[in-house]
Amino acid sequence: MSQLDQLLAEVASARVRYLSEVGKLTEAQAHWKPSPDVWSAVDNTEHLYWAEHGAIWGIWRALLAKQMGQPVWEGELIHRGLPIETIIERTWRTKEQVPPIAAPRMGGPLIFWLSAFASLQQPLSDLCIALANEDLETIIHPHALSGPLDIRQRFEFLRFHIDRHRNQVMALGLG
Repeated sequence: MSQLDQLLAEVASARVRYLSEVGKLTEAQAHWKPSPDVWSAVDNTEHLYWAEHGAIWGIWRALLAKQMGQPVWEGELIHRGLPIETIIERTWRTKEQVPPIAAPRMGGPLIFWLSAFASLQQPLSDLCIALANEDLETIIHPHALSGPLDIRQRFEFLRFHIDRHRNQVMALGLG
């Protein structure tokens, strides 16, 4: 199994864990918030959709720009070779502000957001096909909070991010 196949499989596994656990909630549970500043399961799921949607788009953009000789980012790779957990530990505060583009803003039924979130596995798989012959460490797509990440780190981030929000939903004590 190639490194890219392994990364894709790890994201797929994280997605399945999220969908399986969060999918057990009722609509009432999915919309419940212990306080106004805490996200509900719906908020978390909508956020995951927007964040991953933007990441996939950004990786495609970075890949095509590199292939045209015009990378989207140039500079020091301050996280070269580091796993995403180390990068997050070094760059994130305890409670971060979500970039507006990835913020939950529509609400609605949990089943819709679970379906939308599940649907992102196909474009991610298609992206892997396009990345198959690329050096993942030479394509950089910066993250809003962590800075320049290569494609391996970006895929690790997707897995990490899904698991992080699954843990947040499970901590609400709804299940």
